[in-house]
Amino acid sequence: MDRIRDLASRKAAVIFTKSSCFMSYSIETLFHELGASPAIHELDREANGREMESALQRLGCKPSVPAVFIGGNFVGSAKDVISLHVDGSLKQMLIDAKAIWF
Repeated sequence: MDRIRDLASRKAAVIFTKSSCFMSYSIETLFHELGASPAIHELDREANGREMESALQRLGCKPSVPAVFIGGNFVGSAKDVISLHVDGSLKQMLIDAKAIWF
């Protein structure tokens, strides 16, 4: 869990993914379209990716990826991010965290 929190706090927007996950790709694309450049950590390419995946599940991320952090805070998985985008609050969260500027 410490590794997750450390990585999540290093950049305004952080997404934990797996290279073969289409929902992870979709969330990455959404962030890029909003003007953010999130840090991407592919768990299947991390040396301790399985442990990190277990930590994300304990945090409440089911499925484990994509797991999104904004401003160091856990936002949720794809359905949570999409809900925030639909209601218009995702963009403001990214602005508040200084992941995008307007």
